[in-house]
Formats: sequence, C-alpha cells, structure tokens
Amino acid sequence: MKKLLILGASVLQLPAIKLAKSLGYYTIVADFNPNAIGVPFADEFHNVSTIDEQGVVELARQVKPDGIMTLATDMPMRSIARATEALGLPGISYDTAIKSTDKGEMIKAFEQHNVEHPWYFIVNNLEHLNSILPHITYPCVIKPTDNAGNRGVSYVANEEELLQMYSYSFDNSRSGDVIIEEYMEGQEVSVEIIVVNSNVHIIAVTDKQTLGKPYFVEIGHSQQSQHSVHDLSLIKDLATRAVQAVGINNSPAHVEIMLTPQGPKMVELGARLGGGCITTHLVPLSTGVNMIQCVIDLALGQEPCVRPKFQKGSALLHLTNIEGTIQEVSGIDEATNYPGVVEVTMLKNVGERVQPFMNGSDRIGYVITQGDNAADALSKCQEALNRIKIITH
Repeated sequence: MKKLLILGASVLQLPAIKLAKSLGYYTIVADFNPNAIGVPFADEFHNVSTIDEQGVVELARQVKPDGIMTLATDMPMRSIARATEALGLPGISYDTAIKSTDKGEMIKAFEQHNVEHPWYFIVNNLEHLNSILPHITYPCVIKPTDNAGNRGVSYVANEEELLQMYSYSFDNSRSGDVIIEEYMEGQEVSVEIIVVNSNVHIIAVTDKQTLGKPYFVEIGHSQQSQHSVHDLSLIKDLATRAVQAVGINNSPAHVEIMLTPQGPKMVELGARLGGGCITTHLVPLSTGVNMIQCVIDLALGQEPCVRPKFQKGSALLHLTNIEGTIQEVSGIDEATNYPGVVEVTMLKNVGERVQPFMNGSDRIGYVITQGDNAADALSKCQEALNRIKIITH
C-alpha cells in the first residue's frame, strides 16, 4: 500500500484525505492542531506544523512516504519542496516554492521573463518606504509579500493612506517585506492548471467577483469564464508563461490575472490548487476533472487524467451585506432544495459577530450550484441565496 503524507488537516485538506483513503492509500497527516477536522479521517497523525520546514523533512524521513502534498494553501509548499528534495520524491523545487509563495520573488521572476505585471516596489522598513514615496503613483495597492486570504491587502488612494496602511500590511507579513504595486482596474480571473512533464494543461478559467477596494475580498466565482474567445486566448497565454517563469512542473497551479484595458496582467500565482472551493468543487462541476486526484497522482509520480469530461457551468456566491451579531438564520433547507444547488454552507453561527469583510476569515456562508453554463449557475446561486434570511442585532 502506497503511503501519502498530506500537510494540513483543516477543512481545506479534508477532501484530499478522504479521497486518498478511498483510493486505497495509507494517509499520514501533519498539522500543528491536533484537533483539526481532518485528523480523525487519517490513518496516522503527527503534530508537526505545515510550515516547519525542518520538522516536515524529519517527519518525512521517519514515515518514508511515497508522496507528499497539500491542497489549497501556499506556505506548506516550502516544507513540501524541502522534504521531496531531501527524499528524492516528485515535487517542485525549493526555488520554485519560494517564487510561488513570496510575492516579491514572484514578481521579479515575471519581470525577468517578460511576463506582464504591475509596477512595484518592495519595502521592509519605514526609512525605505519614505525614500520611494516620490516615485509612487496613486491609487496603488499594498500587501505583504508572504501571506494569503487577502490578509494585509489594501487599496491606497494617496500618500497619507499609504503611510497609514503600511503598518497593516507589515503586521501581516511573516518576513517583514511589503510590496506596493500598481492598482489595476479591470476584471479578475483565475486560471486552474495542471502541469505534467512541462506541459501546461489549462483545466478552467474562473471569473471572480470581489468586494473591490479597499480589501478586495473575493465573494464569488463562476466557470467557465464568460470572457470573449480573444480575451481568453490572451489570458491562457499569460498564465502559461507565468507558470513557466517560476518553474512550476509536475504540479498544480492557481494563476490570478487582471484583465485591464491594456490587456491581461499578472496579479499572483500559487503552485497549488485554488482555494475557495474553486478546484475542489467548481472545476469538477464544470468539467468533470477531479483536480484533487490529479494532485495525488502527481505526488505519487503517476500520470493524472486532465481531460475534461463535459462542459457545464458552476458558481459559488457568498452571503454579503450583513453586519452585527447573528440572532437567527432561516431558509437553509429552502435554499438547499432549490434546483441546481449542490451545497449550502454557513461559516458563521448564531451568536457570532459579523463584521465588514477585511479578509477571507470574515465570510459568513456560501452557496454552490451547477447549471447549463456559468450564467445559469450564477442565476441559481443568487436565487438560493435570496432564500436565506439572517437576523442580526
């Protein structure tokens, strides 16, 4: 029986743990939280942080897995790369892991390989920030180079706001590095990719909805993209070149792009599956491709099946415009039974406080649907959401 080491036991990794077991693999899970939701589903658990690079290497040497993987989180990729390189297992290089988790190194790689990207400055202290103030144009965006889930990300309208928001980004940076970059107007998409033996397979292009400035929290996704054939061709070309620029191979990739009036430009990418249910739920619903199994196969050195089985629409929309302490929730059953609804999930419960969205952890709940196409799926999503009533005080 092949052994698979999965970094992380949160709800994000739970689908991988369950699928790996159903495929007959011995699942070993590592997480800093012994009470994580995925722990009871694993064959074996080790209390090791997913971002403890040396700890993961030592664990891998101890349990001798046939493959190591995670799903939709960035920072464990460094630990995985360290461990796969140490044990000679399939996986991305450590250099690629850095370039795909550090936004500063990432954008430098884009620049070096002529991949379209926003202008940028990387700063790590106030003195450096003050020295570049004359060179910054507004509006712009400031964010940590090494965090996720929109933590520390903010729109900046002028110099005063930049100085105010620097501490917010700095406090959310693990390394202390912050990147200031061009604010790109346009429509955001993500590209869901599997790279096999240097061949870039684009599985889906996802249209995104965000709350916009100042924090850009994502509140909706739909597939397949409704952009024109011409724009999609440019988007796919840019995504392919971006993946190649950071050296992603035999790995998934989640590439975020802004379609601006000047054409598509890179936002950022990860050498992992897209979060927010994009690849765990929406891709299978729109294409029939099981991207989780693709990642498992790649980790074990096996050829994944990347060919779409059909073309349908899928969508996810979050509950929004709700503030205060949740007093009552109704309409969940009605929403769940609406035609085309696949899942209704509440992330906040009665008694919990809902605040204006600043990052992904502030989300309240969502609906996932399947339709004949993206527009149909989005319509069903909204109809289901309309049936959920939340009373706050």
